[in-house]
Amino acid sequence: MAKKKEPEKKPNIFKRMGKSIAKFFRDIKSEIKKIVWPTPKTTFKNMGLVLLSMLVVGLVVTGLDWGLHYLLGFLMHA
Repeated sequence: MAKKKEPEKKPNIFKRMGKSIAKFFRDIKSEIKKIVWPTPKTTFKNMGLVLLSMLVVGLVVTGLDWGLHYLLGFLMHA
């Protein structure tokens, strides 16, 4: 007669969670090693582009605000 295999016991919840947490932090460490940080020169160049873009968008919004304000004033007093 063949012997019945006993079902394998799962490790308790704390061991399973500990393994999952350890794997999570190992994965984080390996992903952080893949990061390529920009050089200071690139950072300042990108900062300049962002500031210029903000200035242009600000001027466009201000122009639209003034123009629509003028148009509304013209229509209300007409």
